[in-house]
Amino acid sequence: MHEITVVIPNYNGKGYLDDCLTALSKQDFAPGFETLVVDNGSTDGSVELLREKWGDVQTVLLPENTGFCHAVNVGIEKSDSPFVILLNNDTKVKAGFIKELYNSITQDEKIFSVSAQMLMWDEPEYIDDAGDRYCVMGWAFSRGKGKRREDYNKPCEVFAACGGAAIYRKSIFDEIGLFDELHFAYLEDIDIGYRAKIFGYRNLYEPGAQVIHYGSASSGSRYNAWKTEIAAANNIYLVGKNMPFLQLLINLPFLFVGFFLKFLFFCKKRMGKIYLKGIAAGFRKLFSKDGRKRIVRFLPANFGHYFGIQMQLYANAIRIIKKS
Repeated sequence: MHEITVVIPNYNGKGYLDDCLTALSKQDFAPGFETLVVDNGSTDGSVELLREKWGDVQTVLLPENTGFCHAVNVGIEKSDSPFVILLNNDTKVKAGFIKELYNSITQDEKIFSVSAQMLMWDEPEYIDDAGDRYCVMGWAFSRGKGKRREDYNKPCEVFAACGGAAIYRKSIFDEIGLFDELHFAYLEDIDIGYRAKIFGYRNLYEPGAQVIHYGSASSGSRYNAWKTEIAAANNIYLVGKNMPFLQLLINLPFLFVGFFLKFLFFCKKRMGKIYLKGIAAGFRKLFSKDGRKRIVRFLPANFGHYFGIQMQLYANAIRIIKKS
């Protein structure tokens, strides 16, 4: 049995997949790892590339695009290793990537995930993501985005690991559940990191594990109608399912301001109606039969964890204001 399974979800990523697998094949990791590509019904020749050039790589071929969450869940469930690395298809890992993530997560059994240092494809001296943050206004954002990488060379605790390049302890999935497939894509990594924190687990950032990331390879751009709508819906769903009533009540004024400012932002991009459509879809998702089943039930034993989360929500809002 391998110590790590690297799960790569792929949807029409033929232009990136070969470079991704080539870089991964050069990793030196003594305990051993295996690679598993879960293809989400690609029609661009990705499957043919896998068959012709990467026959030694495990593959799961899904008949249609089932979304990021379902694809990685299939990979996690198929793996039989104690650790799973999720890796976007539009990435190229650097030397020591797997080893550094493994060394970090094995420091403590309470560590659920470790996020890698993701660098911009065209300007790798700048950060694309150094772990994810989430704040009291309901905003999720990439730590260090657009800043020089030397300013983010210290390991630290983060709110959640970015699912584009991170390692997870598989046994904890059995306790907190897998990625929520109602998300389909976007904010699912914040959600599962949030859930892990509710149960008392930690999420870290390891700068020694570096990966170059193209970004938005599947969705097409940073801001588009589909992404705006689904992200808005998932943000409502994320808040409603993870915050118990008292915490939601405390945060309501901040959340109102946060969502209103986001609405104004998308109005400037002429996507205000699309954003509101997503908000409405988020409430429908939350109060649907499947959504209600996924709400994280409040347990008194986790009160201290909720308090710690609340302090982080405040602290991350201050970091936004300070742009730190």
